[in-house]
This record gives sequence, C-alpha cells and structure tokens, in this order.
Amino acid sequence: MVRESGEVVRDEHSGISERNRAYWRANLKLGTVLLTIWFVVSFGFGILLVEPLNRIPFFGFKLGFWWAQQGAIYVFIVLIFVYAWAMKRLDRKYDVHD
Repeated sequence: MVRESGEVVRDEHSGISERNRAYWRANLKLGTVLLTIWFVVSFGFGILLVEPLNRIPFFGFKLGFWWAQQGAIYVFIVLIFVYAWAMKRLDRKYDVHD
C-alpha cells in the first residue's frame, strides 16, 4: 500500500508491498492470456480443428496442415514480441524497469 506521502507500506507478515503484488498480478494476467492464445493456436487449431481447417485450400495446401506446420510458428513469434513489449510497459508502469 502507498500512503499519500508516497511512503510504501509493506505487509508486516510477508514484507511485500502492495505495488509489488499489483505488478505480480499484472504479470500473471499477461502470462495467462498469452499462454491461452498459445494453447488455442497449437492444440486447438493444430489438432482439434485440423479436419475442418483441411477443407479450406491455402496456397495449394490444406489450411489445417499449413496451420499446424507453419501458422502456429508465426503466431508464437508474434507472441514473443508482444510479451516483450507488454513487459516493458508493465515494468515502466510499476517502476521496476532498468
């Protein structure tokens, strides 16, 4: 907890400030969202929905096959950049940046 004077109040049992708890909650929320996207893209599109996607042609390939082999990799690379960008914003917001 932060008082009006700007003083950081720490939890007497754990020694962790409310600001640090908020940062950790935001960090976990970001990780959960990105891991959910990762799961849906890899398991959902690459395995569960492969048959319906295979009915759609995509540059001469079945979309389900292409998605499992290439599309998911592109999404993973984008997720890496999104994570780096979002963590920089969180670090600045909670003043824990370098």
